[in-house]
Amino acid sequence: MNEDFLLSSYHYELPKELIAQSPCDNRAKARLLVLNRKRKGLEHLRFKDIGRFLRKDDCLVVNRTKVFPARLISRKPTGGKVEFLLLELPQEIGKGISKVTALSRSSKPLRPGQVISFPQEIKIEVKDRGENGIVNILIHYKNDLVSSLEKIGIMPLPPYIKRQRPLELDRKRYQTIYAKELGSVAAPTAGLHFTQELLDSLKAKGVRIAPITLHVGYGTFSPIRTEDIRKHKIHREWVSIPGESAQIINETRKVGGRIVAVGTTSVRTIEFVMSKMGKMEEFTGECDLYIYPGFRFQITDAMITNFHLPGSSLLVLVSAFCGRKKILRTYEEAVRKRYRFFSYGDAMLIL
Repeated sequence: MNEDFLLSSYHYELPKELIAQSPCDNRAKARLLVLNRKRKGLEHLRFKDIGRFLRKDDCLVVNRTKVFPARLISRKPTGGKVEFLLLELPQEIGKGISKVTALSRSSKPLRPGQVISFPQEIKIEVKDRGENGIVNILIHYKNDLVSSLEKIGIMPLPPYIKRQRPLELDRKRYQTIYAKELGSVAAPTAGLHFTQELLDSLKAKGVRIAPITLHVGYGTFSPIRTEDIRKHKIHREWVSIPGESAQIINETRKVGGRIVAVGTTSVRTIEFVMSKMGKMEEFTGECDLYIYPGFRFQITDAMITNFHLPGSSLLVLVSAFCGRKKILRTYEEAVRKRYRFFSYGDAMLIL
């Protein structure tokens, strides 16, 4: 079998101390590793220097999804700790009641019919239980659920961030500055490096911005468990491309500008619409596109992305874009140069 299809081909050695535990003090001062697919050598800069590689008439495709505080912690009547990670924004099914799927952790397995109380007069009722801690729940509440979640919920940081920091820090920094559409359980991390000042400078240069939305779900980060990566099934996620953004992308291509996707979520959204519709146009629906080597990119010319976990579908995606061996060699160099990895880490620009 082609090595590009083997899960074991997507692993690399990473010292634990290089897993970023907190954001850079200034978003745009994160490091930037620039990889040009047509040239030899790498460039090591700061994210604030990214304008050197973007030209007039280029287009940045940014994901404006907003992370909601999806982690809820309480105690059962017996005193045992229980935690729920909501895997999507709850769907209202009646007055004061919403349903949602969640990942649960508790001292003992939760039972169907069990009710857990939270502040803000919220109660969670377990409806049924699946495998690996997955539960379907009903949330009972009296006022506005989103407002209540903002008060009692915790930002759903990835499990590899093992530290305690003030809640307000993560509420601000685990969010892009252009986040508007509430619905993600994880941040589109490549966009975390942009400041308003940096965006304004790029716009002044003639770079256009095309906002899209992909609500990041748990499935994006669910590990690949099949040795043949082609057998992996990615979960569906809600996406939207406004008509105005589709027009900006189309105009960019007409004048010879490049489509620069900010993050793997932006890549998946625009490539999904192109493969489904045959052209870039307004679209709202569910995306289940899984990109692995052999995929033919139709619209993405360049990509801004963070450094991804070994064996993840995100590492597979960037390998499809750039070549697995080249990406792994680049990651090895990033380790040698002591780059910071994963969600709060440094960034790559792949040209």
